[in-house]
Amino acid sequence: MSVTLEEAVRRRIIEQAISFSTGAFASPSPVPGVKILYTDQSHPRTPVLYEPTIVIVMQGAKVGYLGDRTFRYDAERYLLLTVPLPFECETIASKDEPFVGLSIGVDATLLQSVLSDVGTEHVDGLTEGSEASGINGAAYNEGLLCAIERLFDAMKDPRDARFLGKLIVQEILYHVLFGESGAALHALVHRHTQFGLISKVIKHIEAHYADTFNVEQLAKMVNMSVSAFHHNFKAVTNTSPLQYIKSYKLHRARLIMLQEGAKAGVAASRVGYESASQFSREFKRYFGATPVDEVARLQPAGR
Repeated sequence: MSVTLEEAVRRRIIEQAISFSTGAFASPSPVPGVKILYTDQSHPRTPVLYEPTIVIVMQGAKVGYLGDRTFRYDAERYLLLTVPLPFECETIASKDEPFVGLSIGVDATLLQSVLSDVGTEHVDGLTEGSEASGINGAAYNEGLLCAIERLFDAMKDPRDARFLGKLIVQEILYHVLFGESGAALHALVHRHTQFGLISKVIKHIEAHYADTFNVEQLAKMVNMSVSAFHHNFKAVTNTSPLQYIKSYKLHRARLIMLQEGAKAGVAASRVGYESASQFSREFKRYFGATPVDEVARLQPAGR
């Protein structure tokens, strides 16, 4: 049975990705901002928080759930997130067919450099019909797959990884920018769109997550009425501002406990909860486990 060029490229990428994996679900790579994803076990639907990221899956699949939306990213479609977004996700994998992929952090400065090099006349049309959502999927194309293969080739040599890696990541951003969800990527640095304004508020929440937020003040930041702000915020995140803030605080608290070994009460205080008991109740309601049980579940898997 003959193998197509695309299938051959995918197989080489999968082999190289597995060789770089350290056994944790997400392993660092020699290229800054790029992580290798690998697991041979399926993971049930659970809350996650993704930063602005391109998630590329070569084998296996992930299924995401955001409000009433369901989206799948696999060997046919990659995932593009343009704002920090809490949602639920499950991973499909097995011993015979492990989940293999990579994630590339979306660096706004690097993206701006790509847009500048391409030239205004070639990107103006991307704002037309720009996706308002912070999460989108798109199909792979040959140029993107070839760039991913060369990215792994560059990782084999520290010098190539250091110099060529960044250039190839720029090329990958270029292919995504001119893919079917490119308008969403362009909107990330286009500050005057509704998406750009909501993105500004989300960055403020991200930088000051321990604060107590007032929706009226957040709306005022971007010169919107409260009703318009609610509408546009939900279009981007598929949730209300207050629900987003609560989810973001809980995810940040979980990260503090995982990375710093902090107790639940300390993490609760760090993200702005005045009541440790309220934090524990909301944490268990959101993650389906107490803070202690959730940390114990995640630590052995390196997730």
